[in-house]
Amino acid sequence: MQKILVLTFLLMALACDDGDLQIGTLDFDSASIQFCDGNPVEADMANVLFKLNDTEALILELPSDAILNEVSTSDIEKSVSASGPAKITYRTFSDKVSKDYFCSEIPLTEPTVVEEIVAEGGSIFITTAISADSTNYEHSITLSGISLVTSKNSRITDLSINNFGTITTVVPIEEK
Repeated sequence: MQKILVLTFLLMALACDDGDLQIGTLDFDSASIQFCDGNPVEADMANVLFKLNDTEALILELPSDAILNEVSTSDIEKSVSASGPAKITYRTFSDKVSKDYFCSEIPLTEPTVVEEIVAEGGSIFITTAISADSTNYEHSITLSGISLVTSKNSRITDLSINNFGTITTVVPIEEK
């Protein structure tokens, strides 16, 4: 009887189908924040920041009023939505991706995008402080409750992206 139970258990375990459930992880902890040339704080211009990890990119689009050259007394919060203005996009590419992919005047055709997942919800928090020598603003960006769902309705879990990172901007001469 025990042999039949063990055999039945093994057959059931082998026959189970997970429905092609794909659970991925995102790990951009060792990647630094990048942006195209110029100051990431430009009036009337959306801020596009990104982190690259070999064949993956995590792209953060912020409205122009999200990163300001002024010390914040509390976190500036922006809600993430697939339609913007604050968006988080995760992309996988056919080959290694570089800053040139995002910053070239003429868009590059290689590498190609294999998959793109736009976050459906969550929050972005930005805190701005001034450096000890008063020459730079330091903008710390953290993410909370980011919800990425693939086209197959699989949720990407274990998001190791809570601390997106810090960018530095120069204090204008007239403010020093």
